[in-house]
Amino acid sequence: MSKELNEPQNASVGMTVGMIEVLILQPFNYAKNMVQQQRPISMSPAVMYRGVASNCINMGSCTMIQFVIGGKLKNVISGGNDAHQFSLKEEMGCGIIAGSISAIVGSPLELIMIQQQRKGGGVPTRVTEIIQNPMNLTRGFLGMAVREALWTCGYLSIPPVVRSTLMDNYPTIFDTNDKARVPAALLGGLFGCYMTQPFDTIKTCMQGDIERKEFGNFLETAKKIGGESGVTGFYRGATFRYGRMVCAVFIMDLLREQIGQMMYPSAFK
Repeated sequence: MSKELNEPQNASVGMTVGMIEVLILQPFNYAKNMVQQQRPISMSPAVMYRGVASNCINMGSCTMIQFVIGGKLKNVISGGNDAHQFSLKEEMGCGIIAGSISAIVGSPLELIMIQQQRKGGGVPTRVTEIIQNPMNLTRGFLGMAVREALWTCGYLSIPPVVRSTLMDNYPTIFDTNDKARVPAALLGGLFGCYMTQPFDTIKTCMQGDIERKEFGNFLETAKKIGGESGVTGFYRGATFRYGRMVCAVFIMDLLREQIGQMMYPSAFK
């Protein structure tokens, strides 16, 4: 999200960045989901990329919403003043609000993707099955909302603060944005992964089991996972997720600047 761009511009940049990230990192997402559900991982690219279309729409739409709402909130806070320096509290507040709202769109789309990953088949087949019970459409929403709120902080709010802090305090080492981008991505990914992993695991287990044979509502699913595996059960697949998040934070932090300037150069003059 950029304060230099208006809402439609932020939307198009967010959609583009989100879809690129998914196409590159879909195998990490697949492996994470399988480990969380304690299912075997296939090394076949055809299996790894099941549901990639749904996930592209999911990430593209969610990132678009996060960019638009986050950018609007930043404009409101700064009052249109380009020189305004955002505090960590302001950055994180924008990220939390933007991420929470994006879950309204993202949760049903991720449900479709997870069902495709488990069962195969096309989008129409899985959607037909899901909507047989309308309650399925909200399955896993709470976990998704918390996850997206904290994840948005991880990739939109934390990296800019870390980069500026490193460049201000260690100018001889981090004399450019690109040099500060790697540690910013590592910290943003660490925050985004381990703060949200328990919520993501609960959500994934719920969305993988729309028949409710193993997992009930949010609290019932949390109790089952904790009862069977303790705290470690909530961190299944965290290694794959952290790897994806570090790469995603780096890619999205880099691309949101470069693609924004490529698509709308006049806004950055």
